Amino acid sequence: MLSSLFSVFIVILWIVLGTSRAKIHPFLVLFSAALLLGFLLGIPAVEILNHIQKGFGGIVQSIGLLILFGTTIGVSLERSKGTLALAQGILSRLQRLPLPYAVSCIGYLVSIPVFCDAAFVILSHLNKTLSKQTRTPLVGLTVALSTGLFAPHVLVPPTPGPLAAASNLALENLFLLICVGASIALILILVGGAYGNYLIRKNPYVPDESEEPILQNTTASMPSFGAALQPILVPILLMGLGALIKFIPRDLPELEVVTLLCQPTVALGIGMLLALRLVRSKRKMLINLSIKEGIVQAAPILIITGMGGALGNLIQTIPLQEYAQAISSYEALGLFIPFGIAALLKTAQGSSTVAIITTSSIVFPLLPLLQLDSEMGKVWVIMALGVGAMTVSHANDSYFWIVSQMSGMDVKTAYRTHTVGTLIQGLVGFLVVFVGYSIWKVL
Repeated sequence: MLSSLFSVFIVILWIVLGTSRAKIHPFLVLFSAALLLGFLLGIPAVEILNHIQKGFGGIVQSIGLLILFGTTIGVSLERSKGTLALAQGILSRLQRLPLPYAVSCIGYLVSIPVFCDAAFVILSHLNKTLSKQTRTPLVGLTVALSTGLFAPHVLVPPTPGPLAAASNLALENLFLLICVGASIALILILVGGAYGNYLIRKNPYVPDESEEPILQNTTASMPSFGAALQPILVPILLMGLGALIKFIPRDLPELEVVTLLCQPTVALGIGMLLALRLVRSKRKMLINLSIKEGIVQAAPILIITGMGGALGNLIQTIPLQEYAQAISSYEALGLFIPFGIAALLKTAQGSSTVAIITTSSIVFPLLPLLQLDSEMGKVWVIMALGVGAMTVSHANDSYFWIVSQMSGMDVKTAYRTHTVGTLIQGLVGFLVVFVGYSIWKVL
């Protein structure tokens, strides 16, 4: 018992040190961790390889196309200026909101299909223009945008982290995950907006004469707000319809086609086609480039996710449930386990996606013992490890440097604003998740 648990501890320690201190690529760290765990558990070498191949192949098979379609949607929105169209559309519809909250809402919508770091690069120019036109301190708008982008990135599919976690935890109802994740992310972007608003009141406006306005120069070449929204909204609606179809009698032949269209892979594929349709000038060349760049972005995510699945497959050979039954208070730990492990990994090695994938692999065998092996229980686990993977973004996180460099903040200011903002979001996020989970248990 103790030797197996110690083996898992050694592997987790290696993942933390390998990715944070040694700066080794997460794929190699996870691959070596899987090999190390297999040898420590005394599994024959051939069986270790079989477990790795089975876990890796199973993950790629289940979510490979989902990640590829999701990255292509993001690239297409970026190339067609659909992200800016979404931003301006939200601003025009949220004029009565204080500007930081409106900026957080922009991040909320844009970050669902676009990686938060890429989305910040795209929208940082818009942020600077808004700061200049409204004479609002840029530091507050920067934190409102960075936190607004961060929450959906770790909580709402089709972003890779929660999508991979759903696969690792064998969650079938992806629409349920989207609904709960979107609701909690909405609360957290308002928390980020409130903190951004606080920073605006505490900091003076510093004009930046080098930044040129971009809104007026790009409007003519942008798609409409409705067209830019379709690649995001249509797949969600289709998956929602798919959840409702389960309650309709299956003897209707027309439902076969509808059921096919409502499958997550097909729904996201339709979203990808709608996103590619936004590309207007040099259509054929830019469509090919969008698909190529989507593949390039999806590849590292797939191999890291696959290796996370390989590690999880080896961890599942350990009878962790039997070991933990001796601890009477184990069930009471509940969501603290995925939150704590994810927060530790995130803070130590920097990548939210790696933290989510690794943590979901580790906690999967414990779900029955924690009484979280139902569909809704798995959703709460993904929410807990998602908010854990927000805590915190600092110097070992590439997103930290993108936020600080693109907004012109020095490192000290970035720690006092962006890092503190992600810490507040993570802690408040766990409180929200725990309250929601407690209400669900009572009901």
